[in-house]
Amino acid sequence: MTSRHAASNDLFYSSLNSLLNIPLPSLSWCSTEKAKAAVLTFLPILTWLPSYPVKQYLLSDVVSGLSTGVVQLPQGLAYAMLAAVPPVYGLYSSFYPVLLYTFFGTSRHISIGTFAVVSLMIGGVAVREAPDSMFILPANGSNMSDVVDVAARDAKRVQVAVVLTTLVGIIQFVFGLLRFGFVAIYLTEPLVRGFTTAAAVHVVVSQLKYLLGVKTPRFSGPLSVIFSVSAVVSDITSTNVTTLILGLVCLVFLYVIKDLNERFKKKLPIPIPGEIIVVIVSTGVSYGLLLSEDYSVGVVGKIPTGLLPPSLPDFSLLPSLVTDSFAIAIVGFSMGVSLAKIFALKHGYTVDGNQELIALGLCNFISSFFQTFAITCSMSRSLVQESTGGKTQIAGLLSSLVVLLVVVAIGFVFQPLPQTALAAIIMVNLLGMFKQFRDIPALWRTSKIELAIWLVAFVASVLLGLDYGLLVAVAFAIITVIYRTQSPKSAVLGHVSGTGLYCDVDEYEEAAEYEGIKIFHSNSSIYFANSDLYVNTLKEKVILTAVCVFMEYCTKCCALKSRINGHCRHNVFIPTGTERHVIK
Repeated sequence: MTSRHAASNDLFYSSLNSLLNIPLPSLSWCSTEKAKAAVLTFLPILTWLPSYPVKQYLLSDVVSGLSTGVVQLPQGLAYAMLAAVPPVYGLYSSFYPVLLYTFFGTSRHISIGTFAVVSLMIGGVAVREAPDSMFILPANGSNMSDVVDVAARDAKRVQVAVVLTTLVGIIQFVFGLLRFGFVAIYLTEPLVRGFTTAAAVHVVVSQLKYLLGVKTPRFSGPLSVIFSVSAVVSDITSTNVTTLILGLVCLVFLYVIKDLNERFKKKLPIPIPGEIIVVIVSTGVSYGLLLSEDYSVGVVGKIPTGLLPPSLPDFSLLPSLVTDSFAIAIVGFSMGVSLAKIFALKHGYTVDGNQELIALGLCNFISSFFQTFAITCSMSRSLVQESTGGKTQIAGLLSSLVVLLVVVAIGFVFQPLPQTALAAIIMVNLLGMFKQFRDIPALWRTSKIELAIWLVAFVASVLLGLDYGLLVAVAFAIITVIYRTQSPKSAVLGHVSGTGLYCDVDEYEEAAEYEGIKIFHSNSSIYFANSDLYVNTLKEKVILTAVCVFMEYCTKCCALKSRINGHCRHNVFIPTGTERHVIK
């Protein structure tokens, strides 16, 4: 019976093959080799861990992992404030995703975890979906007070952040499976730099209230920067002087340490851990002087000990978060893959953009069931991981274990940590982004269009918010592409004697035309939108009586024929393939 079925199957496949005349794959296409290759692609750790050179790499990875973990800890606490969730969730987000990336990532040097821009975007959505006004506590029956139910508000914001992270993970994972890594090319360097500079403005504005110790609501959406600054200025007389002094001291100290690390990076075996010093010292001062009780200095507050059990996100929130999740997914991926490629180029290896999408997607999706918010890689931590000798993601794994130690054992120690110290950490980490303002004069000299992209990305993101600002910036960048193809640069080329070069005869005196031949060059393809301009330019530079052209697509030829015929005394022959023809 079995042989009869096998024979009928073979007959079916051979008949179908002969009918369609298409070579069908063998029934054994899913061979052991292909399955192994698929597994190795999906789990890159299996390609490098078996051959891990323990003697050469382990010590460097241990030093790098501990150094990065020391930086990861205060940044996790600080960036949770940007995400509008309690600080402990920043620690969760600094553990689970970092652990998972070790298995799925292809970069050896980037440090996965919390990142200011992504955290701020999440915080904006969380505040929009769970504003303070939804959690005002009633007083005296029907009367309302301005007291906010912080516990209920934070719980709701955590739910929003978790669902958002789940969606971000799904989008990134699906994009990776569909090989959509190319989407990052639409986020050009001027666009990304203008966008991140605007994000830095948003971050600094959001931290002013913690630095000054004033209690103002957090705003999101269009013009949120203006509303936030206005609220802080209107309440400036309520500044807590103790909070301000402590914050300024932390700011100055961190700036000096950052400058020393930069100046003496070749002499220092590892960077001075300024952030953890600030966290430890400010926590000790706050605890010893009772800053929270006696001086009303805002502190981190309760940090639960241990990890939370896995739980399902509140999927009822999905419909209102889809659009935001796309923006966060693309920004997170573009930041991660661009930095991964920089380190890969520096150290002579390659990264797979699509696998990076899959890795980030899995890190976000799986971690979201453990109450984390969306992550990507951090420039500052990645530089620490690389500069301290990190060779592989074993360093990242060890940095996550440093955070785990704090979560399960000593998290309560950081409960007196002043919020103003975390605000100082955030602000100093953004100095590199503010240096991007130097791009403006450089782009003015090199490319006005690139400058326009930078400015549109910056202004739109500052005024409209990061989500709408990103959409406007991408749309404008696409418009500039259309503009460039509609207004191509054209020239008549001449041969430079003694070389194989052909240059613009108007720009190079050495370039000479051949007698009786005009070589016309355009730096853009011909299509319906630029055919008129193309012909007008061709008409100016070349006498249209007999022109040799190469045509590939009929639509281009038809568009060109109808316009050239109006300027020539002879008809134009339309070619049907990619061949050399003469327009007569």
